[in-house]
Formats: sequence, structure tokens, C-alpha cells
Amino acid sequence: MILAIDIGNTNIVVGCIDEKKTYFIERLSTDRSKTELEYAIVIKNVLDIYHIETSQLIGGIVCSVVPQITQIVRIAAEKILQKKVMVLGPGIKTGMNILMDNPAQVGSDLIADAVGALREYPTPLIIFDMGTATTVCVVDKNKNYIGGMIFPGVRTSLDALTARAAQLSGIDLEAPRRVIGKNTIECMKSGVINSNAAAIDGLITRIEGELGQKATVVATGGLAKSIVPHCCQEVIMDEDLLLKGLLSIYGKNK
Repeated sequence: MILAIDIGNTNIVVGCIDEKKTYFIERLSTDRSKTELEYAIVIKNVLDIYHIETSQLIGGIVCSVVPQITQIVRIAAEKILQKKVMVLGPGIKTGMNILMDNPAQVGSDLIADAVGALREYPTPLIIFDMGTATTVCVVDKNKNYIGGMIFPGVRTSLDALTARAAQLSGIDLEAPRRVIGKNTIECMKSGVINSNAAAIDGLITRIEGELGQKATVVATGGLAKSIVPHCCQEVIMDEDLLLKGLLSIYGKNK
């Protein structure tokens, strides 16, 4: 079993996984002011909640899109494990060709998602990761990472809307009862959820058109479960996708 950590702009995903199963996934708030010790205490508390002893963990791996705290969290994990913790970045083997203008610029979370999807599903692949931003990764039939897109995440869009419209208050992401809203709250819920679902549907059609064939579509990330049930296209929900990718990358480098 390994400790896998994904540092995002809003949340840090912590989980334990091995080849047989995912033991847990939890989300912590990303806090750039925390020290190594503070992060170590928080992560250790999560392990204790799930009754996982550090002796059960053979190692750890971190991927991050927040450079300011990458090394802080890595050192925190090393305090707990008393072992060297891997950081996904240049020099780490992924087993995947990245056909981008500058492969080093591709986010480590996107690489982990793609590796996790390659491990589980047939190519070509379209992978949606729905967090602070919604990212899309495309893997062709030859298992090459060929690109994707990035657009504002569900919550990011909603926060921007409520911040700039005086009469619109904050709402949760509970599913609307109908597409055509009958009051302001219903209209906002329907607009946010159905517009994002429609965006996913439309992007799948356009990407498949460019690929020239049907693709396996997988969605992951903290907000995917709020949106995917409203999609018309077939989309596989896989909350463990990134952890599966980190496990695979860990194995390739040990």
C-alpha cells in the first residue's frame, strides 16, 4: 500500500491504494500558510481515522499544481513514513509518450489521470477532471497523450457569477428538479449544472470528430459527481482515477 497525495489549488486529495483496492480518499483544504509539521499532523490524523499504520505503507508519491507547497507536503509525508517520498515531475517515468509542444508544462495531475485511465480503459480516451478548473486530457489509440483543454471549473464559474451579480446569492450544487427553472435559485442551479453537462457532451462530440473515432470517456475530480449524471453522452465516473495513476507511476519508478 502507498500513500498518494494530489495537491490542487483548492483541495489536497489524500488516499491509500494498492493493486487490490483503494482504502480511502479524503480531501483537505489547500493552505499555503501551513508548515511541514502542521501538514504532517493532518495527514497522520486521516491515516488514524482509517486505522492505517505507517508500517503498512511501503512508500508515497506526490503530484502537485501548487509549487509553493509541493516540497512542504513531501517533507510532511516523509516525516510520517520515515521514507523518501516521490514527486511526480521531470525525470519520473510514466510509460506514456506526451506529444505536446512542451511536455514539461503538462500538469502532473493530468499525467496521473491519463496514466490511470490507460491502466483501466481502452483507448482512445477523453478524461475530464473537474476541480477548480475543468481539465480535459486526450489519449489517442496508440496510447500517446496528444493534448486537451482547460476551462473554468463549476464552482469557479458559480463564484464568479454570484460575486458580480448583486441579486444572485450563493447556492449549493444540488441537482435542480427540472431544466427550466421557476425561480432564481432553480434557474441558477439548472444553469450551472446543465451548462456544464452540455459542455461535456459537446466537447466529446467535437473531440471524437477530430480523432475520427469513438472514445472512452472518463470523469473524475471532486465536482464530477454533481455534473456527470446530467450528461447525455456515456461517461464513466472514476473517483479513484488519479490515485490509480499515481500507483502505476510509483511502480514504474521503483
